[in-house]
Amino acid sequence: MKKIYLLFIALTSTIAANAQLSFGHMQNQIPRDQRAINVFDVKKDTAAYKGISVDLGGAFALQFQALNSFNDQRNLTGANAEYRLNNLTNDFNLPNANMTIGAQLADGVRVNLDIYLASRHHHETWVQGGYLQIDKLDFIKKGLLEDVMKYTTIKIGQMENNYGDAHFRRSNNAYTITNPFIGNNIMDAFTTEMGAEIYYNRSGFVSMIGVTNSKLNQNVQEVIPGTATELAPDQNTTISPTILAKLGWDKQIDSDLRIRLTGSYYHTANSSGNLYSSDRAGSRFYSVMTHAGTIGYPSSNILDSESNKDTGRFNPGFGNWATSYMINPFIKYKGFEFFGTLEFASGGDYKGTDDTRNVNQYVGDIVYRFGNHENLYVGAKYNLVDGKLRNSDADAVQVNRFEAAAGWFMTKNILAKLSYVQQNYKNYQQFGNVGGVSMPNDFYGGKFEGLMFEATISF
Repeated sequence: MKKIYLLFIALTSTIAANAQLSFGHMQNQIPRDQRAINVFDVKKDTAAYKGISVDLGGAFALQFQALNSFNDQRNLTGANAEYRLNNLTNDFNLPNANMTIGAQLADGVRVNLDIYLASRHHHETWVQGGYLQIDKLDFIKKGLLEDVMKYTTIKIGQMENNYGDAHFRRSNNAYTITNPFIGNNIMDAFTTEMGAEIYYNRSGFVSMIGVTNSKLNQNVQEVIPGTATELAPDQNTTISPTILAKLGWDKQIDSDLRIRLTGSYYHTANSSGNLYSSDRAGSRFYSVMTHAGTIGYPSSNILDSESNKDTGRFNPGFGNWATSYMINPFIKYKGFEFFGTLEFASGGDYKGTDDTRNVNQYVGDIVYRFGNHENLYVGAKYNLVDGKLRNSDADAVQVNRFEAAAGWFMTKNILAKLSYVQQNYKNYQQFGNVGGVSMPNDFYGGKFEGLMFEATISF
């Protein structure tokens, strides 16, 4: 945090020393307030370049959680009794905070840095990612490829990779103002990897092609078999690029009706990360379906909300390669919105294993916005995930969630939400094999439900 303050002081000192440097005159930037709702693509505008400019923004979120967890292991006795689920109190979660620092460096060229000041998984300040966005090539030569760049945007850096449309409607740590609900999707596709994306959007046509190095944590260390750098048997020694693509159509038919439909593609042949576990900020549903940590029991089930950040989520855990497709229909008619997600993921378990297993996700939400400038809304969302946890499993498991929410934009920068959520776990076995030992499964007949309140500020 001290470093952030020093950076801010340095920026303001530079402003005092250089009258040409200013705040807020940014080009082609998606707003961070209510105006960002249902903006799924990079923003092209006609803002004039006024010299080097600095952008400073933030987001804050606070939740009051009144959830409790249940399963069918209530009758465990003896040594197994310690695996009963914890009772959760009704109280506030750790407040979240984000910071965004950006700069307009040239006409059509800007840089963006996203920072987590406080998050569930890391209490200390750390960087989510940063990227360079290029909308004009005038810095090379005035008017270079002007007709092409009118519709084209290039992004380069370690950034939130653009797989699907659902990540534009999710909560990113403290930045929750575009999410009408509290929770993200159960199988939450979000990652930040080093790469580049090229967008071409014209007359309703939406397209993107991208490539990343498939690494969430960057390093250049060579993996040498038989040495201390050798990875565990279920990890890869060779990392392949990830290919991303999106194609779609988005049209404002008239003043009342907008229709959008996109299809997205994600593929990696060998990956060190996982698309569905890379959100390092953590899930919004704290400590659900957990018990006090026990030696030898999987860390994914322990109570600690920092080390176990993904409570309430489903991670298919593809250990070697993965291919995912996402289809997102969106319809807005006056105050009514429908947004859907059809996601079909497949992959393999371990290095050298080519067997494929499939996990599918189906999501639909309906929101009705009303009031002055649509500052009030009510909505409902249903989410279902179905698939095998391992290739060796005989049956698929299911996780489903229903969430109903209401929200009030006090201003375009301040939002309060109230939500009821219920999540159910189906077809999980009563006991699982952990290190050759049979242990009770927390998700056997599992469910959590209750109320959550969230207040968020974003600017």
